[in-house]
Amino acid sequence: MMSPDNTMTGLVLGLDYGVKKMGMALGNHLTQDARPFDILAMNNGQPDWDNLIGIINTWQVAEVIVGLPLNMDGSDSMLAKRAHKFARRLAHRLIEAHLSVVVKMYDERLTSIEAKEKAWELGLIKSTYDPIDDISACLLLSSYFADSSQAMELTK
Repeated sequence: MMSPDNTMTGLVLGLDYGVKKMGMALGNHLTQDARPFDILAMNNGQPDWDNLIGIINTWQVAEVIVGLPLNMDGSDSMLAKRAHKFARRLAHRLIEAHLSVVVKMYDERLTSIEAKEKAWELGLIKSTYDPIDDISACLLLSSYFADSSQAMELTK
């Protein structure tokens, strides 16, 4: 949803894409903050599409930010190619569901490392095996709110 000055408003869903699981965070442009939401199980990079579309619809998400896991030199990693394909499929499924939701990709380099460090500091995890995907999604959204000009909107 756009405000009169053409800035995005409404709820934003951040997705830390993965082959086995996907972290989710919710945020909004008004307060420019994010909070962990959930971690979805993935089946070889595929979510339960009905569940994901249902979450987006139920929460009336206006924008989805999908993390783009680039290599440190900025080149596409194998996972980045899969994340891009996932984001395109998501955009297509949202159109099929008659939901007007903007889907963008945003560089997520180092969010998992930073998420693990923050989770340790805050006592959110007790083991290196504890999931931090939703925290990574929060960091993704925080980076996006700090500099949204680097986001790449998917053409529909």
